[in-house]
Amino acid sequence: MKNITTKEVTTQAFDDQKPGTSGLRKKVTQFQQVGYLENFVQAVFNTIAPCAGKSLVLGGDGRFYNREAIQVIIRMAIANGFSHILVGKGGILSTPAASCVIRKHQTCGGIILSASHNPGGPDEDFGIKFNGENGGPAPEKLTDEIFQQTLSITHYQTIDAEDVELDQLGTLQIAQTQIEIIDPVIDYADLMESMFDFDAMKSLFKQGDFQLCFDAMHAVNGPYAKEILERRLGAPAGTVINGVPLTDFGGGHPDPNLVHAHELVNLLHGEDALDFGAASDGDGDRNMVLGKNFYINPCDSLAILTANADCIPAYSKGISGVARSMPTSRAVDRVATAMNIPCYETPTGWKFFGNLLDAGKITLCGEESFGTGSDHVREKDGLWAVLFWLNLIAVKKQPVSNIVRNHWAKYGRDYFTRHDYEAVDSGDAQEMIRQLKEKIPSLPGQIFSGSQSAGLTIESADDFQYIDPVDNSKTTEQGVRVYLNNGGRIVFRLSGTGTQGATLRVYLDCYQNNPDLFEQDTQEALSELIQVADTLAGIKRFTGREKPDVIT
Repeated sequence: MKNITTKEVTTQAFDDQKPGTSGLRKKVTQFQQVGYLENFVQAVFNTIAPCAGKSLVLGGDGRFYNREAIQVIIRMAIANGFSHILVGKGGILSTPAASCVIRKHQTCGGIILSASHNPGGPDEDFGIKFNGENGGPAPEKLTDEIFQQTLSITHYQTIDAEDVELDQLGTLQIAQTQIEIIDPVIDYADLMESMFDFDAMKSLFKQGDFQLCFDAMHAVNGPYAKEILERRLGAPAGTVINGVPLTDFGGGHPDPNLVHAHELVNLLHGEDALDFGAASDGDGDRNMVLGKNFYINPCDSLAILTANADCIPAYSKGISGVARSMPTSRAVDRVATAMNIPCYETPTGWKFFGNLLDAGKITLCGEESFGTGSDHVREKDGLWAVLFWLNLIAVKKQPVSNIVRNHWAKYGRDYFTRHDYEAVDSGDAQEMIRQLKEKIPSLPGQIFSGSQSAGLTIESADDFQYIDPVDNSKTTEQGVRVYLNNGGRIVFRLSGTGTQGATLRVYLDCYQNNPDLFEQDTQEALSELIQVADTLAGIKRFTGREKPDVIT
């Protein structure tokens, strides 16, 4: 194309574009406001400027407004001087695959369009975030700078140009910019094949008696799972269900938990249950893994993968350390102690693992919210976790339930649950947390004497803060932690991943080393803590809810 002229478009700043733990998430209708998407993108480009001569990765999870947003960003990237834009075919790139492409092609970073596990559709959620040259989410310092840019922005840059054809591999030159439409799967699939023992996993399917189902939930990981599980590993056709990405995720909620992945859960229960099942979320970075009539808690999953890392080719020479988000149970801490490796406790948000990974302090990391990953990329990685488990099953030649129970026998069991109260009035939720924080100094020594909690005493309490061991940056007010004398812990925090109201998350965990009590129902095992949590914070009073909306 010739005679491309950059336009400077006058705009009005918005005051609600502060990125949360995983970028900016709002309703589609908010992003469709005149200048809303453009303002945020220009704020990103202003923050990382100069953009001239740089390369950028661009893609998303395929949700509603994904394709339209990509066209807007391409035109703006050209106007801002980028020399090379790598775009996933069809506008598709899973979040871990985007991180992989950023790292492999050594770009200055990438823009990922996703609201992760939130619903999609014309009236649902959309999101955007910037990942840096290491492939990981922008650190707080950078997102703070982006937010400041959004508050003072007066114009954005773009060009007049026709939409780019996204469904055909190849390159296109517009002005100084080469736009390359890339296969969104190949780089990631090749990376996975280099890390795991694909021959061992192939043997599971050659025997013909191992039954697997992967539920892609009509989200981004469908094409990735089909390529890796069915084509490269030889799993039967149809192993991947709901494998076509849809703009509204087929009307479902692309959150891989026991509530929303009910189709998969049903296949893993009963007399004819499958041997192994897994699901991933909207943008492919989360995972849920299930055995035959057996649920694997994400906290246990991180601990078990850490304990068995030497079974995987990529980690056979050992791992440098491990990290978990603060609300995640302390199961992995016990493994790290036994392995004599460091274990770091970070705030919620994958970006906090980035410094530790880049500095070589950790190899594996994870969150209770169905996210696990390693130093191969700088995002949590749903399909990677599934392949890790498959590799483990192939090497140990044991069913999932045996692997988990053997782990408990060695390390004890950390019972864990998370209670989510969704779309709670923000004012009420914030007032509840404010009052709870005021109580912190007086909590130690308090004794609870309810019907199920007689004799439970609070040993300590605090509002979690984190000092990064790499750059000494400080992050405060990350959740109220309460420790009790039975080895239990309660964490209260408000989530930053929703788009309306507030989501109150209450995390409860308790260590158990009596083998006779390893098979308790989780909610029953934690019933004392559940009662204490409500009494302590006044959950029913502030939320108006008799029970959580989601229990995981």
